[in-house]
Amino acid sequence: MKLLNSLTLSLLAVAVVLPAAAARKTVIPVETENTQLVLVAQENGVLQTVHFGAKVSDPSAFASFRTGRGTDNGEGPMSYPATGGRYLGEPALHVKYADGYHNTELVYADHQVVANGNVVTTKILLKDPVTFLEVTLIFDAYRKENVICAHTGIRNSGKKAVQLLNYASGVLNLDADKYYLTHFHGGWADEMQMEGELLTHDTKVIESRRGTQVTQCNNPSFLVSLDADRLQENVGEVVAGALAWSGNFRLSFEMDESNRLTVLAGINPFASTYELAPGKFFTTPEFIYTYSGRGAGQASRNLHAWARNYGVYGGGQINPTLLNSWEGAYFTFTTETLLRMIDDAAAMGLEMFVLDDGWFAKDYPRNGDDAGLGDWEVNTAKIPEGIDYVASYAHQKGLKFGIWIEPEMVNPRSNLAHAHPEWVVQSPGREIYQSRNQWVLDLSNPAVQDFVYGIFDRTMQLAPNIDYIKWDCNRTVADFGSKYLGSEQDRFFVEYAQGIYNVMRRLRAKYPDTIVQCCSSGGGRVDYGALKYFNEIWTSDNTDAYTRAYIQYATNLVYPACVMASHVSAVPNHQTGNVTPLKFRFDMACSGRLGMELQPRNLSEGERALADRCIRSYRQYRDLVFTGDVYRLASPYDGDYYALMYVSQDQRRAVVFAYCLKYQNRAVGAHSFRLDGLDPARKYRVTELNVNRSSWWGSGEAHAGDFLMNGGFNPVLLKTFDSAVFYLEAD
Repeated sequence: MKLLNSLTLSLLAVAVVLPAAAARKTVIPVETENTQLVLVAQENGVLQTVHFGAKVSDPSAFASFRTGRGTDNGEGPMSYPATGGRYLGEPALHVKYADGYHNTELVYADHQVVANGNVVTTKILLKDPVTFLEVTLIFDAYRKENVICAHTGIRNSGKKAVQLLNYASGVLNLDADKYYLTHFHGGWADEMQMEGELLTHDTKVIESRRGTQVTQCNNPSFLVSLDADRLQENVGEVVAGALAWSGNFRLSFEMDESNRLTVLAGINPFASTYELAPGKFFTTPEFIYTYSGRGAGQASRNLHAWARNYGVYGGGQINPTLLNSWEGAYFTFTTETLLRMIDDAAAMGLEMFVLDDGWFAKDYPRNGDDAGLGDWEVNTAKIPEGIDYVASYAHQKGLKFGIWIEPEMVNPRSNLAHAHPEWVVQSPGREIYQSRNQWVLDLSNPAVQDFVYGIFDRTMQLAPNIDYIKWDCNRTVADFGSKYLGSEQDRFFVEYAQGIYNVMRRLRAKYPDTIVQCCSSGGGRVDYGALKYFNEIWTSDNTDAYTRAYIQYATNLVYPACVMASHVSAVPNHQTGNVTPLKFRFDMACSGRLGMELQPRNLSEGERALADRCIRSYRQYRDLVFTGDVYRLASPYDGDYYALMYVSQDQRRAVVFAYCLKYQNRAVGAHSFRLDGLDPARKYRVTELNVNRSSWWGSGEAHAGDFLMNGGFNPVLLKTFDSAVFYLEAD
C-alpha cells in the first residue's frame, strides 16, 4: 500500500506540473544564416529535436510534424534524453539520487532568446518535477559562420546531493537512410589518421581515457555524411562536430531500430561520477557542430571561420616563422650553439628563435629526459650568461624569442619530487608508474595549479621580452589518484582538465599577448577546449613531410591552418628515416605555420639559397593560410596526389599547394586539379613560386577563374615528392 501511495503521489505531481509547463506545443528554432536546429516541446512537456539541416522559412510548421513511428520503444528524438521514463537509448543524462533511484524525466519549463550581434543565445529550461533537478540547454548560434555551440547546465534544486553518472554536453538527432562516419585515430608520431565507416545499428563509441594527451590516439571530432557511402568534399549533406574539452571524452553514435542516429558528445563518464550538492550547478564543455549541404569542404570552412573568430586564442593573427632548437641541438648545446642558430635564423629571414628542452635545472641538470623536470631554474653550466642574454641577442638580430616548458610534469630525479611527493598523481600503496622517466603533477590540487602558474610566470621573467612559450606534456595518466581529493577520487579526471583551464585563464589575464603553443608530445592535446587559450598546436612530433600530408589533411578537416605548426626538418627524417627533397619539405610546411627544426649550418649552399627563397615567398601569401578559406583539391587518402588551396575572403588572391606522393607513369600525363573558391568571371595571374622553370605551362599568365576551376590547371608533377606552390592574384 505504501508503494502504491508513493506511486500515486508521483503521478499526481507530474499531472499538476505538466499542463502548466506545456499546455501546447512550443517550437524553438536555433538559426544561423543557412542552417536551422528546430526543437519542439510536445504537449506532455517532452522536448524533441525534429530538424537539423538546411534552413526552412517557417519553422513553426514543425509543430505539426509527425514521424509516423510508434512510441512503444521510446519518446522519439529527445533533445536531451535522461535515464528514466520511456527512453530506452543511450542517455545524455544519468543521475543517481540519494534514495538510490536512477529515474529522471525532464519536461519543458521555459526558454529565452538573446541576440548579441552575430551570436544568438537560446536557453531552454527543463525540470524533473519529482526530483527538482533542473537542466538548462544553452545554444549559441553563430549566424555568419553557420556554427552552433551547445552546452548544458545542471542544477540540483533538491535537498540532497545527487550523483551525475553521465552528463553529456549536447545531443544531435539525425534522420537519414544511412550514415557514413569519418573520425580520427593514431598514436605518437602518427596522429590524426582519417578513418571512415558506414554505421550499423547499435552504438559506435569514440573515446579517450588517457587523462592527459587525450587526443593522441583519438580526436573528439567527427564528420557524418548523410545518405552517402563515403565522405565527399564538395557534394552531399555533412554534419561535422567537435567537443571543446581537454580531458577524457566520449562521442557515441547510436543508430536505433528506426534508423535514427543519436550523437552524444561530452565528458567521458569513466571513473568520473560527479557529486552535485544541493543548490550546486555543473556546466559541461561545449559541443560545436555545423551542417553543410555542400560536402565536407563547406563544413570545414564553417568550423574554420568560427575558430578564427571565436574558438582560437588570437585566431587568425599571423604568427611568426621560427627556428626551433630541438632537432638541431636536442639536449646538447652551449650558449655559442644557440647564438649561431640565431644568426642563421636571422640570415634566412625567419622571425623567431625558440629554445626547446634542456635549458634548466642545476642539481639534477636537464641533459636528458630522465632528470630536472620541476626544477625551473636556468642551467648555468650550459648557459652561464642566462636566458636574458640569449633572448636579447635574438632581439638584437631582429628576432622574437621563445622558450619551452613542461609544467604539468616532474622527474623523480628533481628537487620538486623530493620536496612535494604529495603533488604527484598516485594511488596510495601502489607504484607510481613512470613514462618517459616522469610523473604527472596533480592539477586537481589548487596548490599545484599555483605552482604551474608560477612556472610560466617565472619563465616569463627570465628575460624582459619573451614572446612565445612552447607548453609541452609528454605522458598520459596511469594508476590515477589524488591525495588532495581524498575520498572524492571520482572527480579527478574532471578536476584535472578544469585545473589546466584555471591556470590558463590566470595566465591569459596577465599575458594576453604572449604566443603560446599547445604541444603534447605532438598532437596529444588538439581540441577546441585547449585552443581557447593557445594560439597554435604542435600537430605531431613527426616532422616527415610525407607523413605530414596525411596528418595535416585530416587535421584540416576540423581545425584551421592558422593553428597548425609545421616544420622543415633534416633528412633522413629523425622519426621515419624518409629522405625527401628540401623543396617538398618546405612546400608541405608552408601550408601551415612555417617553421624549421634542424641545424642550419648542416645545409649546403644551394639548400640555404632555396630555404631563403621559400621563406621569402611564404611571407607573400601566408595571410591566406592564416585567414583564407580552404578548398581541398585532392586527398592523399584517396589517391597519389595531395592538393589544397586557400582563397582570400574577397576572392582576389589565392595560393595553391600540390604534391605528388607516388611516381606516375609518363603515359598518364599531367593531373588536372579543379581549383575552387575563385570568382569564375575574374582573371587570375598564376605564378609558380620557388622554381626557375615552372611545372605548369600557364604559369606567369592570366587565366579566367572558370577555366582554372573546370580542368585547365594541370601542373606536371610525376615523380615521387614533386611539389609546387602557385600564387594567384586577380588582374
